Formats: sequence, structure tokens, C-alpha cells
Amino acid sequence: MQRTTLGRTGLSVSPIAFGTWQLGGDWGAFDEADAVAAIRTARDSGIDFFDTAQAYGFGASERLLGKALRTDLDQRRDEVVIATKGGVRRTATGRVRDSSPEFLRRGVEESLTCLGIDTIDLYQVHWPDPGTPFEDTAAALKDLVEQGKIKHVGVSNYTADQMAAFSEVLPVETLQPPYHLFRRTAEADILAYAKESDIGVLVYGPLAHGLLTGSMTASTTFAPDDWRSRNPAFRGEPFAKNLTVVDELAKLAADLEVTLPQLATAWTLAKPAVHVAIVGSRNAKHIADAVGAADVRLDADTLAQIEEITSSHGVQIGGSSPEGPTAP
Repeated sequence: MQRTTLGRTGLSVSPIAFGTWQLGGDWGAFDEADAVAAIRTARDSGIDFFDTAQAYGFGASERLLGKALRTDLDQRRDEVVIATKGGVRRTATGRVRDSSPEFLRRGVEESLTCLGIDTIDLYQVHWPDPGTPFEDTAAALKDLVEQGKIKHVGVSNYTADQMAAFSEVLPVETLQPPYHLFRRTAEADILAYAKESDIGVLVYGPLAHGLLTGSMTASTTFAPDDWRSRNPAFRGEPFAKNLTVVDELAKLAADLEVTLPQLATAWTLAKPAVHVAIVGSRNAKHIADAVGAADVRLDADTLAQIEEITSSHGVQIGGSSPEGPTAP
């Protein structure tokens, strides 16, 4: 697989990263053996960049990733890039954002233990915390870099202004924003700021949380413990409108002799500011298909067709947030 340099980090990584949100409990039950097989398929297919988070099951996802990559992490550590996120704390009534120095320091230690590694290649603040000054968060992570606990520091779900404030103490090296054909708010200013600042961008949700796999129909339902069951974009008329767009995109993909997931993922990678697309699945076949997106090149005419299809119909899809099932 081709390589990409993740902005100012200098890290050389695969342009497709394997994401593990789906292994943390927010997407319903799953078979662990299938999940391990999906991770191994990703690794065997050339993916060397893996993204997880403390909040994905509060250790469950990190432990499973560490288990699946155990041989690589023990014997070929320099060939695998591990990214995780922290700053979300579990309480008796739910989850809250907590980027305080004390909690982040504890979170880094817990992530290292769960993953079974000595150093985290990329540590990202999962969500901006309005209760903690950015300079305090940045200073704590700067100390952890100096201690050798983490190598690079990034943020997720931050605005351009928030990244600028953070960078006054410690330069933001990467950004992980939500970005797909049904959610393009990052285009307003976030991607431009990242490009100007040489910030590595790894986007999550390129397949619109499963919608752009092409496997959903009007009769598709979700388990109660799947966050999409509470998202209005996956129910009723909004869902039907989105499926209409998906059908048109699927026809275009067929004309191009690529799969719909490959088309959707390649679209995100075609953006000049985007370095990596995070794709997650519990199905090894889906991962094998996703890898092919790295080799798909979309010309100007195709990008214009995609723009025409998506601008005339779709309903924007928000994602999950720490406080509830959806985020704008």
C-alpha cells in the first residue's frame, strides 16, 4: 500500500487506518473472534495505522486491539503506529469530558497498560473540555512527551480556534474530525486551518457510520445499544432520503468499477488537507474491500458528479458525543 506522511508528525503511515470505535460497545454486541480477524486482515493487507480510544468501552477496545496485534507489538513495534484518545471520563450517570492534567496522566497510564506497550505513538484529546483551560491540557501532554510516554499529540473534534489556543503551549500535530459525504462541516474552516498549519488529518466516519457501505435498506433497524438507533438520520423520512442518495452513489461506483465504500473513502482522501481515512469494521471482508480505496483516483468530472448527487438530496448525519447519542 502507498504511504502518506501525517503532517508535521513526520509519521509515515498507510492512508487507510483501522478504527476500533465499533469494538467498544456503542455499536451493539459482537463476536470477539470476528473482531480479531478483522484487525488481523487489516494488518495483513498493509494497514499499519490503528486508532482507538480509552472511551471505547473504557479499556475494552484498547485491550482487544493489543491482543490482536500482540505479535506485531512485541516483535515489530516500529512497524505499527498506535493512536489512542483520552479525556472522556465515565461517571455513575454517564460520560463527561475531562481533559484535566490529572485525568489525562492517569488515562495515558491506563491506555499503555491496556494496549500492552511502553509508548503511545499518537495521543489525542478526544473532545474539547470547556471545564479545563487548553493551556493546562497542552502543558500536561507536553510533560508526557518529555517523559517518553507519548510521541506525538493531536486533538479530535476541535474547532480551528480551539486548535490555535491549544497550540500556544504545544503545537497540535494531528486532527481527527468527523468527515464524510453526509457530514461536511469540517470544510468551513477546520480543514483549511489544518492544511495551513501542516497538521496531519485523519478523518473518522468516511462511510457515514455504515450508511455508505450500501448494505442498509429502508427496513434496516439497529439494536437498542447501538447509538444509531437513537439518531434521527437513521430513522423515518431522513433515513429514506439518505438511502436515495446512497443508491445514486452506488450506481456511480458501479460505472467506475469500484465498490461504494471505496468510492466514499476515496472521496475523503481526495481532499488536499486529508491524509488518512479511518475505517472500522467487525467484518474481515469489509476491511479487505476498504484497503482498495487507497488506490482509487477520482478525477474532476467524478468529483463533480458526486457533488451533484449529494448536494441535491441528503440529510446531514451527526455522530455520537460523550453526553448523548448525537452531535451536530
